[in-house]
Amino acid sequence: MTKKRVFITGGTGGMGQESLKRMIKDIDLYEIVILALDTEESRTILKPYQAYSEVTIKYGDLLNEDLVNECVKDVDIILHIAAFVSPAADYYPKKAMEINYGSVKNIVNAIYAHGQQDVTKLVFIGTIAETGDRMPPIHWGRVGDPIKTSMFDYYAVSKVAAERLVIESGLKYWVSLRQTGIMGPAMSKIMDAIMFHNCLDNVLEYVSDRDSGRLMSNLCNYEFTGKLPAEFWGHIYNIGGGESCRVSTYEMYQVLYGAIGFKNLDNVINPKWYATRNFHGQYYLDSDKLENYLHFRRDGMDYFYRAYLENLGMQATASKIICKLPFGEKLMGKMMKKMLIKPARTEHGTVRFIEENVEEHIDAYWGSREAWEEIPEKHSDFQHFRDWDKVIPIDHGYDEDKPESQLDLKDVKGAAKFRGGECLSETMEMGDWKSKLTFKCAFSHTFDASPRLVLEGGHWCPECERKSWNYGERAKVDPFFAQVWKPLHAPTEMREYKKIVSELDI
Repeated sequence: MTKKRVFITGGTGGMGQESLKRMIKDIDLYEIVILALDTEESRTILKPYQAYSEVTIKYGDLLNEDLVNECVKDVDIILHIAAFVSPAADYYPKKAMEINYGSVKNIVNAIYAHGQQDVTKLVFIGTIAETGDRMPPIHWGRVGDPIKTSMFDYYAVSKVAAERLVIESGLKYWVSLRQTGIMGPAMSKIMDAIMFHNCLDNVLEYVSDRDSGRLMSNLCNYEFTGKLPAEFWGHIYNIGGGESCRVSTYEMYQVLYGAIGFKNLDNVINPKWYATRNFHGQYYLDSDKLENYLHFRRDGMDYFYRAYLENLGMQATASKIICKLPFGEKLMGKMMKKMLIKPARTEHGTVRFIEENVEEHIDAYWGSREAWEEIPEKHSDFQHFRDWDKVIPIDHGYDEDKPESQLDLKDVKGAAKFRGGECLSETMEMGDWKSKLTFKCAFSHTFDASPRLVLEGGHWCPECERKSWNYGERAKVDPFFAQVWKPLHAPTEMREYKKIVSELDI
């Protein structure tokens, strides 16, 4: 019998490396094809796998159509983990779209070129950033909530376009797994302006790099041993580590700074350096769905805290010693603030936005300069949100208690109306979530989309998505979207932010 084959991209990244470590233990079940950029680092990371005859390593670019065609031929599962991620994607928006959308387009085209559209299973890694800013009190979410990328987040924009392509690809077997923040050694080393975009009262349900790898490995194992039910495919899931991985940025800083000797965060945190909106993150109401299929969770936030201290090494010990001295905390805090202010004053730094009066960014990250001025300079004067367990559910505009097989045109038309538009189609086969219907949005753009994309995915008008972030206007005419905009924004916030790249540019 021909051995099963898995094609993995992004095998040299954090999630990819952890996936390969675990997948190699099941090498008797399948062969592995790896595609990685030809760099010294990639070759060093992948060197151990050269010893396995079941592993084929190809070096090159995912934008090379011929190479992608070679890798896709005769594979049973594609784990598309590779991506050009933030913060790098923030500096190179076009490159982010080229890689994140272009790679998916090449993979889907290759599947069809080989006539494998009814057999090859595509696992696409999306992102929590697709649903964007979900600051409290709307900090609990689930798949199907409105797609709402944060302003200037072109990584998210590229992933939205790529996910749309996957869902509407016509492939018989696909799945989109929206990845959350990945905690581990790599996260502990980030020193970029993006640190200050992550609001103090923002929340994330993180997952570890190790659990992410276990997820990918288990998916392949369960699929090839018959443990993964067919119903798993053709859906979108949130990847989350569960209750032990839910934390606010402030709570995380309490632990991290406390571990190096700080008892008073006034000495090290200036709230005026941090955005109060326009990042991404939420606690998940539905992340257990994926866990119930793939049983990957092992780590809690303590895993990240250990990685953070290990990364600091002797610096952590020195900090604890200094903080115990008279006035030591203030001295250590002054040194740390001097270090942290540097990224905060770079191109995408929050402090730079204020000092140079970059109005468009000030409005996006605080609402207005006046709102920023109201933020206290002392952390002890900052009023944190407390009611973390309260859930404000987002209405998806149709009866979700009905079995999928009973979805009909009336349901879809009602959902479209709740989105400020209408479904123009007059016929639909009951229970058909795959076939495209014709819709019109509140701004009179006409487009075709499947019920799966709109109702389960939370996507809507592609023309609006490509053109700009026009969230204030949209919230006025789209009750579905208004649920994730109005609780966080004043009625006067109507600025439109033009986008500089879309998938049509690729």
